[in-house]
Amino acid sequence: MLKHIFCTILLSCLLAAPVLGEPIVDNDGRVIQPKTTYQRIISLYAAHTRNLIDMGAGEQIVAVGRSDKQRPDLPTLSFRDDPERLLALKPDLVLIRPMLSRSYPHMVESLEANGVTVVSLQPTSVDEMFRYWETLGVLSGHKDEASQMIARFGTGLVEINRQVESIPAEKRKKVYFESIHKRMKTFAPESMAMFVLESAGGINVAADAVQVRKSNIAEYGKERILSKAKKIDVFLAQEGRMNKVSTEMIKKEPGFQVIKAVQENQVFLVDEKLVSRPTLGMLEGIRKVFALLYPVADAS
Repeated sequence: MLKHIFCTILLSCLLAAPVLGEPIVDNDGRVIQPKTTYQRIISLYAAHTRNLIDMGAGEQIVAVGRSDKQRPDLPTLSFRDDPERLLALKPDLVLIRPMLSRSYPHMVESLEANGVTVVSLQPTSVDEMFRYWETLGVLSGHKDEASQMIARFGTGLVEINRQVESIPAEKRKKVYFESIHKRMKTFAPESMAMFVLESAGGINVAADAVQVRKSNIAEYGKERILSKAKKIDVFLAQEGRMNKVSTEMIKKEPGFQVIKAVQENQVFLVDEKLVSRPTLGMLEGIRKVFALLYPVADAS
C-alpha cells in the first residue's frame, strides 16, 4: 500500500515538475520566473542548505543562517541583520521560509529593490516536499539531481516498508507524537512527521488534531492527551530547538503518570532534524522510529 502511494505521488510530481523559464509560485504567493540558474545563494533555512548540498549545489551557497552548522566555512547571517550585510555578499538568490517573510517584510522589500530574487519555501507534506526539491533543482541548475533525490527517497521507503509489513496489524503500536511539550501540541495529520511515524508502522492516536495555520504543527492539549491515556503504547517526542524536552520532563508532567506509555517506560525522543525537516534525512528518521517502536523486529 505504501509503495503504491509513493509511486502515485512520485508520478504526479514528476509530470508537473517546474522548468527553467516557467513561473514558480513560492509559499508566500510570490511569482518567480527565473531566466537562468542562480549561482550566489544565501540559504536562511537549514533544510534548504541540506538539500542544495545533497543535489550538488553546495558550492553555490555564499552564506547560511546563524544556527546552520552545515557549512562552517561560510559567513552566517540573520534576517534581523542590516540589509547591507546581505547585499555585501552580492547574492542573486536568497532562500527563506514563510516565517521570515512574515516577521521581516522590510528585509524582503529591501533585497528585491536591489535586484535580489527572494524565494520563500517550506513544504508541509511529503508530496509538497518532492515539488520543493524539484523547485530547488530548477533554481540551482540541478534539476536532474533533484529527481534522483526523489528516486532515492522512494527506494529507501520501499525497503523500510518491507520491514514494517512484517509487523502484524494487531501488533502495531499506537503513538502520541509530541511536537511542542510546553504547549501540548502534536503534529498535523498530513505533516511530514506523521508520515515518518506511519511509514515506521506507528498508529497516530491524535489523528483528530487540528492543524495550526499551514504548518506541520497541530493543537491538541493535555485534556485530550489524557483522554487517550490507556491507548498510548508509545509516547514519542521530537527533540531540538523546537522542543527542548527530556524523557524525564515528559514522565514528570502532572497527570501524565496515567498514560500507558509512561507507566511502561515507553517514552522516547527523536531528533527533530530527522522528522520535521524536508530532507533525505527523513529516511533515517523512519528507520530510527521503527527501531524505537519495534526493537525486536529491528534487531532481526
